[in-house]
Amino acid sequence: MTLNALLFGVKDLDIPQNTPLDGEISGVCYDSRRATADCLFICIKGALSDGHFFARSAYDKGCRFFLAQMPLSELPADAHVILCPDTRRALAEVSANLFHHPARELHIIGITGTKGKTTTALLIYNILNACGIPCGYVGTSGVKYGSFHFESANTTPESYVLQEYMRNMRRAGVTHLVMEVSSQALYLGRVHGVPFHTAIFTNLSEDHIGEHEHPTFEHYKACKMSLFTDYGVKYALLNADDPYCEEFAARIPEGVTVERFAIDADKPDYRATNIERFKENDRLGTAFTCTHHGASFAVLQSFPGLFSVYNALAAIAVCHSLGVSDTDIARELADISIAGRFELVRALPYATFIIDYAHNRVSLTSALETLRAYEPKRLICLFGSVGGRTFARRAELGSTAAELADFSILTSDNPDDEDPQNILREIATQFRGQTDRYIIIPDRAEAIRYAVSIAKEGDVFLFAGKGHERYQLVCGEKRPFCERDVLLAECKKRQELAMH
Repeated sequence: MTLNALLFGVKDLDIPQNTPLDGEISGVCYDSRRATADCLFICIKGALSDGHFFARSAYDKGCRFFLAQMPLSELPADAHVILCPDTRRALAEVSANLFHHPARELHIIGITGTKGKTTTALLIYNILNACGIPCGYVGTSGVKYGSFHFESANTTPESYVLQEYMRNMRRAGVTHLVMEVSSQALYLGRVHGVPFHTAIFTNLSEDHIGEHEHPTFEHYKACKMSLFTDYGVKYALLNADDPYCEEFAARIPEGVTVERFAIDADKPDYRATNIERFKENDRLGTAFTCTHHGASFAVLQSFPGLFSVYNALAAIAVCHSLGVSDTDIARELADISIAGRFELVRALPYATFIIDYAHNRVSLTSALETLRAYEPKRLICLFGSVGGRTFARRAELGSTAAELADFSILTSDNPDDEDPQNILREIATQFRGQTDRYIIIPDRAEAIRYAVSIAKEGDVFLFAGKGHERYQLVCGEKRPFCERDVLLAECKKRQELAMH
């Protein structure tokens, strides 16, 4: 592709007169380690590093075409530096050109909100595929389509990676895409220019506010709202029980079809009634009646808690909008299990183990309160907190577990470059000296083995924080780790010992 074609539609460019716009460009790069002689290097400012400082490294690898927000005076005269006011936005536009705008060939469903994005997205993904609608998924659990499954560094990938995935999906015959759209993705332009057909709002609470995330809650909220105002949405679905619902609704442009789902609010388009908990044969879940547009049908799903009902209602509404019947939806919801999202691991016949991604105050509170409602003999929580960021979260997690769990096992959760002991000591302060209410075991595998060793009849264990992740982030390195595998292996060992 020529440089001119690659830059088509990118606004406010300052292109030097001697730039050979007819020059052939084979690819786009924003990591100098991957630069080549015939690529366009785009300088991106990140939270921790700035691509402008790595332009010389890209030049030394043979690159001669650069897109930057400031002059690159250190480069030799044969470098062609094009300036623009926002290279992140430009990266999204250039990437769409490079991959021939695959988003225009997809029916794209975007989900935003503090909690519930992953489960709701994966419910939709599973239902649509089971009902013959080829659907892809992009989110916290990676990238999925057909037989492919890839891990992803971010909930919503960088725009170049996202465009590449969408092109590959179309080549594989995918027609629909359900995507978790994080506030950071909206803030940093990762989905800039993507034409979303459907936008879903799950809920909103304070999170992701800090030095390297959102400066204020208002900024966080505004970024999420932008999905409904800036991306050409045709159908908006809102959680009417969330206090910010009508604030979101007021911002949605005229001509957009708006529907609401709820348990309590007046006159939603989709309502859940007759909600019941069930526990049978090591299975926890919820049953309810979904009423919509004068019709109703029964739903049974292996996800406990009211939050799971909200996730199911959102999935039902979207699948209805695509022509899926009540019967097909109910059948698929009854069978779906999602790794790391209130995932029941049948490991011992006398105790219940749940793996969940709950990693902040809101999600941990919801998870523990939900499990408490099933009246366990003891409710035991195994958790930690990430290193190097979200420092306030540690006290929130500690106070939540101290209040709602009978006993806590404090252990590592992606400590990165920070000493795990320091993180766990900060969490432990929230137990106010009640040392019989918790134990600190920094090694997560050892902590899981300890949990199995103390399991008794009727106990319920919540392993919180890791969820679907299959690694531990330690000193900048993702080390392979799957707590489900550790749990199953230890329980098998324990049962074998009991037989001898």
